[in-house]
Formats: sequence, C-alpha cells, structure tokens
Amino acid sequence: MYGEFRNESIIDFKKEKDKKRMKEALKKVKRGLGREYPNIIGGKKGKIKKSIKSINPSHKDEIVGIVQDSSIEDVERALEVAEETFRKWRYTSAEERAKYLFKMADIMRERRYELDAWLVYEVAKNWAEADGDVAEAIDFLDYYGREVIRYGEGGYVTPFPGEKPEMWYIPLGVGVSIPPWNFPMSILTGMTSAAFGAGNTVILKPSSDSPVTGAKFMEIVGEAGVPDGVVNFLPGSGGKIGDTLVGSEKMRFITFTGSKEVGLHIVELTGKTGKKWIKRVIAEMGGKDAIIVDSEADIDSAVIGVIASTYGFQGQKCSACSRAIVVKDVYDEFIDKLIRTAKDIDQGPAENNYFMGPVINEKAYKRILEYIEIGKKEGELVLGGEPAGGDGYYIKPTIIINVDPYARIAQEEIFGPVLAVIPAKDFEDALRIANCTDYGLTGSVYTKNREKIARAKREFYVGNLYINRKCTGALVGAHPFGGFNLSGTDTKTGSRDYLLFFLQAKAISEKV
Repeated sequence: MYGEFRNESIIDFKKEKDKKRMKEALKKVKRGLGREYPNIIGGKKGKIKKSIKSINPSHKDEIVGIVQDSSIEDVERALEVAEETFRKWRYTSAEERAKYLFKMADIMRERRYELDAWLVYEVAKNWAEADGDVAEAIDFLDYYGREVIRYGEGGYVTPFPGEKPEMWYIPLGVGVSIPPWNFPMSILTGMTSAAFGAGNTVILKPSSDSPVTGAKFMEIVGEAGVPDGVVNFLPGSGGKIGDTLVGSEKMRFITFTGSKEVGLHIVELTGKTGKKWIKRVIAEMGGKDAIIVDSEADIDSAVIGVIASTYGFQGQKCSACSRAIVVKDVYDEFIDKLIRTAKDIDQGPAENNYFMGPVINEKAYKRILEYIEIGKKEGELVLGGEPAGGDGYYIKPTIIINVDPYARIAQEEIFGPVLAVIPAKDFEDALRIANCTDYGLTGSVYTKNREKIARAKREFYVGNLYINRKCTGALVGAHPFGGFNLSGTDTKTGSRDYLLFFLQAKAISEKV
C-alpha cells in the first residue's frame, strides 16, 4: 500500500532556487526568534513560571526561544496523563498509528526549509547539516510507519496440528524520550515516533540546548492529529526532573542519547524494578571513533573522509572521527595533505552557510579548549588549537599529531573539532590501536587490499564500520546505527529490529 521505503533526498543548495528558498526561510524564522514555548501535557499548554533560554551558538546574545522549565509536579502530572492515555491508545490499530507517522512525514516535507532554518539558529548547523537532520527525521517516520504495520501483522509461528498458534506484538506502556541537542530533530523524531507508533505513550524531554526544535516537533504532532496525551512535551533541566522521570514506577522504558556519564547513571537508576516490570533502556553514549589509513590507501580520498568526519558540524557527532590512525609508510604524506586541506576550511555563522560554525555552548567551548591544552602536552599541535573569534563559540579546526594511543586525547570523548593523529607500525597495529578504547561506535578503514578489508570486517570492533568512506552519515534502513561497549546498547536505530524494543511478544495458541 505504501510502497518500498526510500531515503529522502538532500536539498542541493548550490541550485539558485533552493538557495533562495533557504534564505527566505531564514528571514522568516529570524522574525520568530525569542518566542515562548510552554510544556504540553495531555494537549494542554502549561504556564511559564520558570524558564530556560535557548541561545544561538553563532551569536551568543541572540535568544532563539524561551521554554518552560518544568517542575516535579509537571512530571507527576505528565506521568498520570500518559498512563491514562495508554489504556486506550494501546488498542488503536497498527494501520491507524502508522498513518499518523506518515502524516507527520508529509508535514515535515511541507515545512522542510523552515525546519532547516530553526536548526541553523538553534544548534548552528550549516544548511546541508540541518537539511540532513530533517531528512533523516522524515526517513524515520516513513521507515517506522512501515515497520509498525509489519509488526501489527504478528510474528511467524510454526503450524501445529489441532491448534491455531499466533504471536502478537503488544506495546509496553509509558516511556520517556531524552534526545540530544546535536541531532535535535532526527534523533528526537526517531526515538519518539517509534515509541508511540508501537502503541506506547511518551513523555518527551528535549535537550535544554535545543528545546525549540522539540517544540516544533510538537507542532507537527498536533497538526497530524495525534491524540492528546500520546506525546507529552516536558522541557526542563535534566538534573531537576530527569531522575524523577527515569525513576518513576510508572515508567516502562527510557530512550536516551547523550554522554556516557548520564547514560550509565540512567542504566544504574533503572536497575531498580518498576512496580511490575524490569524497565528497558536504550542508551547511545557516544564514541572515540577512528579512521585507519593503510599503506595501500588512496591518500587523497582518506584525507577528504577524515576532514568530513572530523570537522563536519564542528566534530559534534557521536560518530565523528576523533582519531586518525595512520600506518607509518604513508604517515608523513597523509599529515602534509591533511594540514593543507584543513587550512582551507571556512568558518563563521551558520546562517551564512560556512562549512564550520561554533560549538554548542560556553561549557563545551571551555571543555574543548581545556582538552586542547592537554593535547599540546601529549602530542604536537600542528594546526588550530585556539578560539576563532566572532561573537559565538568558535574554535579553529585543530590537529595534534604523534599522539600515543593511550593519551587522554586518544581515549576520552572531546566532542569538538579536535583530531588526534596516531602513528601505527602496520595494519595489524592500526587495528589494535583502533580497538583500545572503552567505546565501539563507528570506524572507517581506507585500503585497497581486499584481505585487509576482510580482516577489518572481522576484527574492527564497532557497531558501524565503513570501508573507504567517512565514518559519519548513517542512513535509515541502509546503515542500522548503534555501538558496542560503552558506546551504548546497540539497539540499531533505523533497522527492522528497533521497534522490538518498544514491544513485547505474546504467544497464543487456540485448540481447534
């Protein structure tokens, strides 16, 4: 009925008509900056008593929007509403639930340039990065809508004489979505739509660095006609309301993307049982991702891949390359070409569509600069290493070479435009170095040698491995996403497996 899933195409802003539409959207959205967005519980908007201001990282004096800083009382009310709504919503047919997701995808397509513009202002994504974020959100809705229908048809069972065996997939209950700021529309949309599409009700707690994007998502939920109480919008400080949400006995599942520290805290907190169940947790907690450059690699192609993976969106992706592991035979050639290419990176305000913009906030800005100071002592700084000027949180693209595999900047997640280049004796040594962190999210290998490619497929221990291409840019359906070890629970977003997290299987057999 809905046809085969196809990934949404990315807008080509080199075309004059698309460039013009984006500039018009940026002007329109700019006129709407600074508005207030209250929480939404059961379809009813709250009253803002305490607030959180969302700041434009490109211009730190510019307020993108003001959201309600929700209270513990708001949490308790949202939990009650979500629990009450679930009693009816869980019996809504899979086809009807899927229609809401498809409708939301259509609305996002209609509002695409506007949504792109909001991401430009709120998290300082350039135009292509912003559009990729929104396109992925559309993909999640289209993909999960089809999966909702598929799971609604039940699971396969072996026929048995004299009985009619069946397997139903039924929803869990009330859950909370805690998305990150770096993919504020796509990850938020994916985790939330999968949860309520599967028949659950959801409390959405957006990041305090991107709450306006969450509010725009809620506008789309309302426009699509999703019943009140199915998705409840609860912006607020994670430190204040996060533990109450996660720890509630009403809470059945938690979906989280963010830091390792917060993710592990959630896992620990949910280790305590609910009133009748063991809570489920999806935790995606980042990485220390590596690109291996072999002696038999196309060096020019490897440089392009490392630059895109390291400095795209200022290195603020959990999949970003933060370690380049280079075999000694090509080390000097690679370094020379890498530095010359990185020197040409343009940087400035996101609305002007520079390749690199600022990092997200002052806390991140200071932390990244502190790591650069550590890196200066652990290796040789050959590029960047300082603020880039401007009225936002700008840091120059930074390269530190001759780094030991166990140095702090080679082990700890920095989440910024900082690359540690590590020499390796040979391909075997490069694989050893790649696997020597606590993480295991993404990785990439550049080599023309088929035997080495086969070995990397077996031995490079990451959830998403790429060969002769960058280690960022996973596509829904094509690249199921999720990592090993302390990168998370490897629940594989954008895959057929993902909806299983939000469902439980009920086997039934009737004697005939």
